[in-house]
Amino acid sequence: MATATTISNAAAIAACNAVVDLLDAGAGAALIRIYDGTQPTNSDVAISTQTLLAELTCSDPAFGAAADAAPGGRATASAITDDSSANATGTASWFRAVDSNGLAVLDGSVGTSGADLNLNTVSITSGATVSVSSWTVTMPET
Repeated sequence: MATATTISNAAAIAACNAVVDLLDAGAGAALIRIYDGTQPTNSDVAISTQTLLAELTCSDPAFGAAADAAPGGRATASAITDDSSANATGTASWFRAVDSNGLAVLDGSVGTSGADLNLNTVSITSGATVSVSSWTVTMPET
């Protein structure tokens, strides 16, 4: 039998808040780790052959309250500190966000526009500055 679960807009907003609030666990700020290669199927899958290109520090808290994305809920990240010296050279293709204890919370796409996490460039060079231009997390109603 196929599943057909949907949630209300209020539930989508609450779910979005619950997810981004997990990033604030621990004593410090969440981190965004940017990788090359193939994104794992979910955030519970360990990193294997992907190369860590850059690591950026979020504000603490990482996000404000989610709002109505009509439909769904969307949270926009607070300020994110640049990585002033990228770890490695490569093409950024995805990210993993972890709380200050290093526990994975969510993964997403990386690009320069239209991605979950938008950067100044996806062509990262070791030692160069990496900046986030925008990051949103959206929970759909369906």
